[in-house]
Amino acid sequence: MQVVRVFVALMLGSMSASASFAADDALIKEAQGLFQPIPLKPPAVKDVVATPAMVELGKALYFDPRLSESHNISCNTCHQIGLGGVDMLPTSIGHKSQKGNRNAPTVLNSVFNTAQFWDGRAADLKEQAGGPIQNPIEMAITHKHAIEMLKGIPGYKPMFDAAFPGDKDPITIQNVETGIAVFEATLTTPNAPFDRYLRGDAGALTAEQREGLKLFVEKGCSNCHNGINIGGGMYAPFGVVEKPGADILPPADKGRFQVTKTADDEYVFKVPTLRNIELTPPYFHSGKSWDLKQAVGVMATSQLGEHLTNDQISKITSFLRSLTGEQPNVSYPILPPSIVSTPKPEM
Repeated sequence: MQVVRVFVALMLGSMSASASFAADDALIKEAQGLFQPIPLKPPAVKDVVATPAMVELGKALYFDPRLSESHNISCNTCHQIGLGGVDMLPTSIGHKSQKGNRNAPTVLNSVFNTAQFWDGRAADLKEQAGGPIQNPIEMAITHKHAIEMLKGIPGYKPMFDAAFPGDKDPITIQNVETGIAVFEATLTTPNAPFDRYLRGDAGALTAEQREGLKLFVEKGCSNCHNGINIGGGMYAPFGVVEKPGADILPPADKGRFQVTKTADDEYVFKVPTLRNIELTPPYFHSGKSWDLKQAVGVMATSQLGEHLTNDQISKITSFLRSLTGEQPNVSYPILPPSIVSTPKPEM
């Protein structure tokens, strides 16, 4: 009799394990249909044949504060590579301590976004790179003066010559934008636990993270947050079911409407990437939430009409932490020095 009991127990255990494996396999296949892992090799920028010289130039320009009127603000000031590609401020502080209107989105994996900025006003990284340079609230230097600045720094000429060998006069704003874009395209974060899971490693996620993934899909989060970047591929109204309060959704910022002037685009924003989301508080375009769990709850209520339990929020948040990948290891460049005739800063 004892032998029979043991045999039955083993059989039940085997059936339970088989059911668990089948459920895991089904979840992986469902996830593979909605998401893609970040490729191990960074992608190319459209219409650009990148070279190591171009990447090195772009890195120098990305870190050079002399591309701002005050010589005090660089691309990295608001998109700090060592801080998940953000500055961890509700809105960034720019020229003469002016505050920006929206939270600085992460530069990491931005190459995978369908467009750039919260309202999608830049089609790609090249177009985006030139925007903050001349924005009077941000770096506040005209493109014309930026080129005068770079031409006034002798060490930049050989760098531009090497990066754009076919150009008679390579120090142009178009080449500045291309160089920065090519460097930014290298700032990807592959091999997150979720990437490994998508490649078939069921053990890459914890049990709680798998439960969170299941909820993320079942509740409808993946309707907007999908693809390689778990977002970044479409636009959506903020407040599909229920508009959040003015503290989260400032009424004066109408999002994509400011670009298209189309009434249907009022309070429409680009769906942000959720890659490395645990590293990039505060959240939303307004930068008003410092708590990832709170952000999950707000999105569930406003976008899906779902009032999640604390346990459900915890599981989804645990899944979101599996989206943190290997961070770029970027050495700070030694920038070419200014000389006596280099244009001076305007404070």
